[in-house]
Amino acid sequence: MRSFFKTKTAIALALSVTAGTATAEDVEVLHWWTSGGEAAALNVLKQDLEGQGIGWTDMPVAGGGGEQAMTVLRARVTAGNAPTAVQGLGFDIIDWADQGSLANLNDVAAAEGWDDVVPAALQQFAKVNGEWVSAPVNVHSTNWVWANKAVLDANGIAMPETWDDFVAAMDTLSAAGITPIAHGGQAWQEATVFDSVVMSVLGPDGYKAAFIDLDADVLGSDSMKEAFDRMSVIRANVDDNFSGRDWNLATAMVINGDAGFQMMGDWAKGEFINAGKVPGEDFLCFRFPGTSEQVTFNADQFMMFDQGGAVSAEQAALATAILSPSFQSAFNVVKGSVPARTDVSNEAFDACGKKGMADLAAAASSGNLFGSMAHGHANPASVKNAIYDVVTAHFNGEYDSETAVQELVDAVDIAK
Repeated sequence: MRSFFKTKTAIALALSVTAGTATAEDVEVLHWWTSGGEAAALNVLKQDLEGQGIGWTDMPVAGGGGEQAMTVLRARVTAGNAPTAVQGLGFDIIDWADQGSLANLNDVAAAEGWDDVVPAALQQFAKVNGEWVSAPVNVHSTNWVWANKAVLDANGIAMPETWDDFVAAMDTLSAAGITPIAHGGQAWQEATVFDSVVMSVLGPDGYKAAFIDLDADVLGSDSMKEAFDRMSVIRANVDDNFSGRDWNLATAMVINGDAGFQMMGDWAKGEFINAGKVPGEDFLCFRFPGTSEQVTFNADQFMMFDQGGAVSAEQAALATAILSPSFQSAFNVVKGSVPARTDVSNEAFDACGKKGMADLAAAASSGNLFGSMAHGHANPASVKNAIYDVVTAHFNGEYDSETAVQELVDAVDIAK
């Protein structure tokens, strides 16, 4: 065990902008992992650090997409009181690094050989101007569908492989009086569904052109209108009480048999596991119809905020613990995601985890691995939020599909 694990440095950190101080030798961690499955996964990291004599001061900010957490973080940084480490995604990490707010982790990365084991697609966000500024915890893929196996079996529904199959399954469940789609009416959740729908309609080249290259012709195409039309079909198959529902409550609807399907990233699997459910027996996991060869991803990372010009012993310990192979396995088994390094065995993972690891490896090698628009890995926050506004407005009936296409083109053009 490296010596800095045993090194203890006093760090006084405020719990909020206005109140309290953390205990010496603690790391204060701001995150939005507040559901049952997420909390169980985070506890793996807490216990790892506690075993090294490093305390943990928790600062959870509820909100599955992280928007509320980023609002709190901006207030903390403005007040000169940044936390030790903060959960971050994609372009948000780059933005904080460009502002000079993050610590340089190159010494830790070199000692641990991160460059050799972290996929290039993740390094794009973990390294800025040649400096490691965050430690990747996992890779989540977002184009999953989760299904209650008993509900599908009872209604004679096979795992849908095409959009038409999926529509037929929704119709069957609706006729049986079962909510076809469990959904939480929040902008990031609608964008998560839209991600998969666009990939299924436009394919990987079209997805890249629309969301990464921001090609106005593709954004305004007939294919994009078809994607909005499919979103309308999905909207017709959610229950009346979806507005404002948190994602994990939608997952619970599938777990409890109150709904057949949920389109959500693989963090949803943590909820099934936390409820004692077994993949293949109690629930099914499969790629959104039409995206079986593609993986859209996000990667939770912990940004290390500058604490006075040097990486503290506690930050170094946290970063090293996060990327250790043993932690990567233990954490991701619980979280539902897959490891952020390529040399971790799949032995401890269940059927969905093994599929996730295999899908990720195949997509990375075939050029079918794409950063998720909905989760800040395809374009900057200004563009992502502009897309959110159009997608959620359409989902809530403010625009028809033709209008939504034009609004999308205009919104992205203004936000670029």
